[in-house]
Parts: sequence; structure tokens; C-alpha cells
Amino acid sequence: MRDSHGIVTIDTGYQRPNFCAAYLIVERGRAAFVDCGTNRSVPRLLAALDAQGLSREAVDWLILTHVHLDHAGGAGSLMRALPNATLVVHPRGAPHMIDPAKLAAGATAVYGEAEFENSYGTLVPVPESRVTAAGDGRVVDLAGRPLLCADTPGHARHHLAVWDARSRSWFAGDIFGLSYREFDTARGAFAIPTTSPVQFDPEAMRASVRRLLGEAPEAVYVTHYGRVTDVQRLGADLIALVEATVAAARRLDGDGQRHARLVEALTRIYVERAQRHGVSDAQRAVPALLAMDIELNAQGLEVWLDREERGTRNEE
Repeated sequence: MRDSHGIVTIDTGYQRPNFCAAYLIVERGRAAFVDCGTNRSVPRLLAALDAQGLSREAVDWLILTHVHLDHAGGAGSLMRALPNATLVVHPRGAPHMIDPAKLAAGATAVYGEAEFENSYGTLVPVPESRVTAAGDGRVVDLAGRPLLCADTPGHARHHLAVWDARSRSWFAGDIFGLSYREFDTARGAFAIPTTSPVQFDPEAMRASVRRLLGEAPEAVYVTHYGRVTDVQRLGADLIALVEATVAAARRLDGDGQRHARLVEALTRIYVERAQRHGVSDAQRAVPALLAMDIELNAQGLEVWLDREERGTRNEE
């Protein structure tokens, strides 16, 4: 369903329902997608166009918040179906859309060939002539509706958030955390940061969250999952959780069982915060719903710790 600002939330079907979203922005008969999910998601995005009475030719832009495969894995396939669209991506992400071989190799190494094929399929390159590298401050014009690209590192160094002045909203990808609707209570949404590998940077993440808050947004559209309001509270909570989880990771640095104990520590922190938020049966619900996120967040914190000790940073 399209809201009053012409924004459609699309469940990409990745992993489970209400887990991963892409967005369709409609303005005066023209359209832009923000993120696209995986190759398996493309039929859902095209169906969303059909539901809005829009042709494939009506799409002017595919804007990627970053090139992690749950956000961008289907970009090449989708672009083949959208003859007039230009792909907009952070300058650091553009080479990976033109030649996705490194993305495919990295994900295959993590998941194995069978799981990679099942979840993502074959990554399709996007012709360089159809890719625009958007630096900080680049404005994408959608039929007179400006969409401002903001460089927002912390989750990844190739991360953009998109400011839509019309709705006074950010399309935040992963920089404004994860907020699953199953954790909503009478107090509103509940969110945790995503500190997943390999480019988590706590200082940059806090700065990016504060940048989003600085626009006094009415809402934020996060990929995982949907539209959230009460943005100032959520932003403050995210910053506090970044600080709490970084402190936990530092305490465990050098521990021979660091990873397992960090998973336990993150679980305790999230359960405690969820209980404070009024989440029913948080002791069971948090590990059940956040198991994969907790594992990835622990890995990201460890990669960051190890990089900090070496005095290096991932520049890609």
C-alpha cells in the first residue's frame, strides 16, 4: 500500500516475512527504488510496480544504501528489467556493482556454494554506463522531488542514507539499526545497532546516527524492517547500545573464549533492554528472533577490536 507521501514498503522475502524491506517512492508517475533485496526479490519489486499501475519504463532510479547482498544482490537483475533506470550507489560500492565477482566470492566463502546459490543466485553486473557514484550531498531528482544522499559510515564504509524532504524521512539502510515489528510495544519500536563485519566503526556509527537525528526526521525507513517513528528516542537508544556493546567487547578482548562470551554478553544486553521496553517474554523472544543478528554483531565487534589492535582500517 502506498502511503500519503507516495512510499511503498516491499517485503523482499529474504530469510523470513517482515525481515528485509525495499522501498518504492512514487512521484508524479515516476518512481525510484531504494534497495532491492536479492535476485529472489526481483519479482516482488516488479509486482509492486504493477500494483501501483506503473510501467517498468517509469522507474528512473535504483538507489542502494550499500552493497551488502540483502540490500543489493538483485541490483543487476532488476536493472535489466528497468530500461530507463540509473543505479545510484556510494563511490566505494560502485565498482562492486559493475563487477560483483568479489561480492560473490566473499559471500560464497562464508556460506558455501549451495547456500549462496539458494539465497542469492548468480550476481548480475550492472553496465558502468548505468551506474552513478553518489558522494555526500548528491541530490537525485525524482520528478522534481529531491532525494539527498548522505555519506553515513559506521555499518559499512560504503553506506548512504537518503533524505526525503517531502516526507521528512530518512531511508537509512542499516545505519539506524534493526527494528523488527515483533518487538513493538505500547512504548513504540525497539531497535538495536547492526555492528556486523567487516567495517563496523563505533565512532563513525554514532556520528552517522547523530547526523540523521540532526534533520529532526518524522520517520526513518530501515531495511530491517519498515517505518519507525519516535526517532529521537530510538537514536539515543542506538547510541547507548553501541557504547554498551563496545564496552562489553573491550572487557572480553584477549579472552580465550571471546566469541562465545561476547555472544552471551550481547544477548544479556539486548534482553535487558527489551525487558525495559516492555517486550513480552524477552528472555525467550530475543535469542529466538535475534540469533543471527547477535552472531553477526559479535563477529563485527571482534573484527573491529582486532583491526584497532593492529592500528589498521578497512578502506574498501
